[in-house]
Amino acid sequence: MKNKYESPLSSRYASEYMLELFGAQKRIETWRRLWIALARAESKLGLPVTEEQVAEMEAHISDIDFEVAAAREKEVRHDVMAHVYTYGQVAPSAAGIIHLGATSCYVTDNGDMIIYRDALEYIRGELKAVIKNLADFAEEYKALPTLGYTHYQPAQLVTVGKRASLWMQDFAADLEEVEFVLKSFKLLGCRGTTGTEASFKELFEGDREKILKLNQMICDEFGFESYFDVAGQTYPRKFDSRILNCLSSIAQSAYRMANDIRLLQHDRQLEEPFEKNQIGSSAMAYKRNPMRSERICSLSRYLMNDAANAHQTAAVQWLERTLDDSANRRISMPEGFLCADAILRLCKNVTSGMVVNEAIVESTVREYLPFIATENILMEGVKRGGDRQELHEVIRTCSMEATANMKAGGKCNLMEILAERPEFGMTLEELESVLDPSLYTGNCAEQVAEYVAKIRPLVADAPEEEAEINV
Repeated sequence: MKNKYESPLSSRYASEYMLELFGAQKRIETWRRLWIALARAESKLGLPVTEEQVAEMEAHISDIDFEVAAAREKEVRHDVMAHVYTYGQVAPSAAGIIHLGATSCYVTDNGDMIIYRDALEYIRGELKAVIKNLADFAEEYKALPTLGYTHYQPAQLVTVGKRASLWMQDFAADLEEVEFVLKSFKLLGCRGTTGTEASFKELFEGDREKILKLNQMICDEFGFESYFDVAGQTYPRKFDSRILNCLSSIAQSAYRMANDIRLLQHDRQLEEPFEKNQIGSSAMAYKRNPMRSERICSLSRYLMNDAANAHQTAAVQWLERTLDDSANRRISMPEGFLCADAILRLCKNVTSGMVVNEAIVESTVREYLPFIATENILMEGVKRGGDRQELHEVIRTCSMEATANMKAGGKCNLMEILAERPEFGMTLEELESVLDPSLYTGNCAEQVAEYVAKIRPLVADAPEEEAEINV
């Protein structure tokens, strides 16, 4: 029986990939790879580091004794130095050169940037999968008329596919932002205690070119084009804001879509997936709650608020370094990524299995279509010699009468009422001839087709894996 708190992001929501990426094993392996990269570069640039020492370090990347590290950290109260010691225990010939010239942020900050980049690349794939699902859905239902809403009040008709294209466009904007942030990733490099590279100036006897080469060699080894032009002890914390802003943007799009689905499921027009044996309520057996969409909204609200952590951290950096960012970042950055991952997994699941109840969609359209058709009826009445202003007033008063009948539990009888008015001179049959929903969706189908064609190339490499969710 579990007796210790465990983050729900770990136990219920996030993917195995993301959990492993932010796990302790991956983190310390990344530190060790950074120490290897530093040692290799120092060796090639003439410092007293041998190839044999580098090889021994490479042979022990993964065998991390966390118990030894924990005991050492309890003694020295420094996590990085505890792991320098632990690494030296399994690579004794290299113990004396591990971390040569570096400060703790060499491994912590560069390690974070490597992990954040890999995490955001994974997020990009999940985001593309959601967009692709929406493209498929929008294309399938591009011409199906549905009641549009403004202020959540009945408005002119749109199509089911057109509405989905609005969600898709939001996510496509997020994809643009993800791509931008990925292109702007840089490493801290190996800059020393206050970013001056003083220790390396000493090691390389003032040879500036070797210091530049050292930093670029480390960047090259981890697939980064460059490092920050200037830095204090840490990389600029503004970059954390850029990352969490990007993740928050995804949460905003997800919330908007999921909230729309919740509204539509209330009217039974659209439903998220509901499994055969799924229970909607412990008391009300008939219920089909939109729990996936509700969870998307719940997690999205958390992620949107999580972004504020990075804003405040960036704002309160003291001069070259302060440590009050550390504990906050250990929570806010990984949890931001895990939360975004969880949200997109849910979005993939929902968008791959949305159900359109076409009969209810059509029934809702038919219920309000007489009101929507009144503009065409007005134009036809004018063509037949009527006065536009007079006819407009007739339609207004007749609409109020029909609405009152609906509020009393009756059906919309607007056409019958108008047929009795001599101002139009139109029979009921003539009036009902304009009640074709396809006449009132404008260019929805064309807009969707054009937009989907534009989106397809951007998501052609979207991963195909199904999104399994834990309930």
